[in-house]
Amino acid sequence: MKLNKIHHVAIICSDYERSKRFYTEVLGMEIAAETYRAERDSYKLDLAIGGDYQIELFSFPNPPERIDRPEARGLRHLAFEVDDVQAVAGELEAQGIAVEPIRIDPLTGKAFTFIADPDGLPLEFVQK
Repeated sequence: MKLNKIHHVAIICSDYERSKRFYTEVLGMEIAAETYRAERDSYKLDLAIGGDYQIELFSFPNPPERIDRPEARGLRHLAFEVDDVQAVAGELEAQGIAVEPIRIDPLTGKAFTFIADPDGLPLEFVQK
């Protein structure tokens, strides 16, 4: 399997405005896009460093402490960019790893899938 790079890190915060200020004003990250999803009462803030998309900052109403995945406060998942999501899913399944069905992100149009690492951390593979 060939991993190209880390695609992004997704974080669910407990206080959207406080976290937005921290990442943009304290850390100096650039806002690449900000989306409010009314059906989820949720913000998705795409942050960049030097023009490169790095972090997705999410807000959800009253997120619980992390006890299970995926919508709890803290690191949401780690994503890797790959050339072919279907091929990667096949390689993982051949090794006995459970792979979620491949989906298409409605905001980016890119194919993606998830697995869990040995500790249950969600890992995403995103089509280049």
